[in-house]
Amino acid sequence: MEANRANNTAERSPPLAEREDYEAKTMNDTMPRLLLTIVLLSLAGCRADEPVNPSFALTFDDARRAIEDMQQSPVKLRRPLVIIGGYLDPGIGPRLIDGTILDATGDRRIISISTFADQDFDACRAHVIRAVEEAFPSDDQVWTIEVDVIGQSMGGLVARFAAMEFPHFKRLRIARLFTISSPHRGARRAVALSFDNRHIAMRRGSPFLQHLDAGLNEADYEIIPYTRLDDHIVGEENASPWDAGVWWLSDKPLESSHLFAMNDPRILADILRRLRGEAHYTTTPASPLPAKDSTRSAR
Repeated sequence: MEANRANNTAERSPPLAEREDYEAKTMNDTMPRLLLTIVLLSLAGCRADEPVNPSFALTFDDARRAIEDMQQSPVKLRRPLVIIGGYLDPGIGPRLIDGTILDATGDRRIISISTFADQDFDACRAHVIRAVEEAFPSDDQVWTIEVDVIGQSMGGLVARFAAMEFPHFKRLRIARLFTISSPHRGARRAVALSFDNRHIAMRRGSPFLQHLDAGLNEADYEIIPYTRLDDHIVGEENASPWDAGVWWLSDKPLESSHLFAMNDPRILADILRRLRGEAHYTTTPASPLPAKDSTRSAR
């Protein structure tokens, strides 16, 4: 019986030469893939902070260390903070950063708002005003309490609209508006066919955007716009109001430039410094956007 088992095992086992050929073939197939992965990761590390913006020369590593230092020594907010998410965002974007801001400030006067279910900008505006009033009630008949706002993508437009004068509505009293890849001049992808009123309103030159621009003449709040290069959803050239600069940063290979801008540690570190009343990393004036690099891949 033992002899039969040995014979059966021998029959099932491939000869030594065949096993060696198989292992060699597997190694030959695996090594190029491994080398390619190493090369891509190396390129990602080299490209992550290039090109460098002279007016925002902060690296990923330095930004992460700065945030950790701020979390070790929290400083209270000057005023409540409102974070407004972007187009079709069910609340993920604001949630990616509100915890970090809480840790760096020790201040719970932070609310996150998703306008995912709102059908148009009028509904978005009403939603924001209602949320701010519920969290921080104001006796003023015209204005909400004064707040700082972080507008992620479309959220920047919502904040600007909520701050404008509108019959029978309170206005959002903004002290500072930090926008991250917001389509102030329109969004590249907004030209696509859509029946969504918000999508249509974000097309360059739309009546809605013209209305927002007209309102800038009376706006008494500061807009601090940020963006990452190679933004093929909004376009870095659209991420600031007309005649205004934008603090741009390099993107990371293999990442969606637009989506990952929402929790980019470099942008967050600069916003946190400003919220805490400390010296920030960006300098004025904002450096012009660099010339297009044809070697950068579309993301």
